[in-house]
Amino acid sequence: MSDNHQRPLPDGLRPETLAVRTALAPSQHGENSEALFLTTAYVQPDAETSARKFSNSEDFTYSRTSNPTVRSLEARLAALEGTEAAIATSTGMSAILLLGMGVLKVGDHVVCSRSVFGSTINLFAKEFGKFGVETSFVSQTDLTEWRAAVRPATKLLFAETPTNPLTEICDIRALATIAHGAGAILAVDNTYSTPALQRPVEMGADIVMHSATKYMDGQGRVMAGALCGPSKLIHDIFGPTLRTVGMTLAPFNAWVVLKGLETMSLRIKAQSEQALAVARWLEARPEVARVYYPSLASHPQHELAMLQQSGQGGAVLSFDLKADSPEAARAAAFHVIDSTRVLSIATNLGDTKSIITHPATTSHGRLTEDQRRAAGIGQGLIRLAVGLEHVDDICDDLNRGLSTLNTR
Repeated sequence: MSDNHQRPLPDGLRPETLAVRTALAPSQHGENSEALFLTTAYVQPDAETSARKFSNSEDFTYSRTSNPTVRSLEARLAALEGTEAAIATSTGMSAILLLGMGVLKVGDHVVCSRSVFGSTINLFAKEFGKFGVETSFVSQTDLTEWRAAVRPATKLLFAETPTNPLTEICDIRALATIAHGAGAILAVDNTYSTPALQRPVEMGADIVMHSATKYMDGQGRVMAGALCGPSKLIHDIFGPTLRTVGMTLAPFNAWVVLKGLETMSLRIKAQSEQALAVARWLEARPEVARVYYPSLASHPQHELAMLQQSGQGGAVLSFDLKADSPEAARAAAFHVIDSTRVLSIATNLGDTKSIITHPATTSHGRLTEDQRRAAGIGQGLIRLAVGLEHVDDICDDLNRGLSTLNTR
């Protein structure tokens, strides 16, 4: 405890308060905003102290292994997800890599939704496959497929919910039951919803994964990732692996995400309201074949989504354009995207600026055509991550391309 008489936080605080207040104690200066510790090493008073601290991973010795700013972020993430601990990584994908390196070995088996982010599919199918780990990809929503895929060697079930980009929902409680019945663990990518809307551990998940690059930062500034879960995994398994491999989060990036978390709940709830308005507008458009958004009654898992996600749909939606062929669909999608003047054409999401992208040639562009088809990613699909611009300006910008599709 620093000498500024900081008072300990009481129990039972709501997530919005935890997102603002949870951190390490301030320094002797009593700063109200968490400090940014830009240092690689920490000076020790003597060799005996140095030896003791290097034998205890909780002490600060070298910033590849620990840093006060990163530690504050980890404490805040654990508080928000309701887990015992959290560990921060350099990116969301490095968090999944850390997960696999920590719990999988040669001969192990993974069951994963085929609707997850394209890089996640490649990581499990290609990179882990090089080291003797086999992955079965199954329907996001068909529990029968999940059960049938489980083997004696299954150690991990992995899903994201909602999925990128079709916003498919998995039943977290049901998957937890399947995983635990097989002696495996369930990991859930909670990037889209964040703990502001959804806390998977409350539904039985063992590990919660985040690309904090997205809504936790919230303004498209830095890369970051995290795993949240029990101490026996976070500290005893993932911690030593991270220290050895070096997928460490930079202190500056941790500090930026710390600041982003303070407004995350306000942002994602406001962006969810905007996304619902845009989704309803798109559903009424004659050029649009289908809109994918959990808050719409037309969404196949609408009721489950509202139950798991605090009645909110999140800020990401996708829509298919009407077309007679894949070639025509792609041309139409490119026309709508290229006609925008306000939306950002980029592959990120989670920003305060609305972002539009063509998944088949970006986020899922490295998949085979068969993999894309299995994941439901067509050439006419457009993903929109709704930001905080005025909703009418977002719709007007989409209308520039939609209203001129037949005049090209």
